[in-house]
Amino acid sequence: MKPTLVYAMAALAEIAGCFAFWAWLRMGKSVAWLIPGMVSLAAFAWLLTLVPTEAAGRAYAAYGGIYIAASLLWLWIVERHAPDRWDLAGGVVCLAGASLILFAPRG
Repeated sequence: MKPTLVYAMAALAEIAGCFAFWAWLRMGKSVAWLIPGMVSLAAFAWLLTLVPTEAAGRAYAAYGGIYIAASLLWLWIVERHAPDRWDLAGGVVCLAGASLILFAPRG
């Protein structure tokens, strides 16, 4: 599986899992929200192991930029709050950094 697809799936799983905890603690949702939240967080951790790299730290570092961009999409699509220009600029900077880490020639 392509690293960008793995990262996108991992971001969705992590954000959904964390949002389940947010919904329970901050929005008064049922404690039952924690069950799919924990499953989602476990899926996130498993997905990151599929990134083809020799070092976990590099996989996590590159993932950070993808996570930030995905969080801004979540803000916009799920929470219905449009990111402002500073959110978008920060997301672009983070994606540039993640791309540098992920696609740099190694050798």
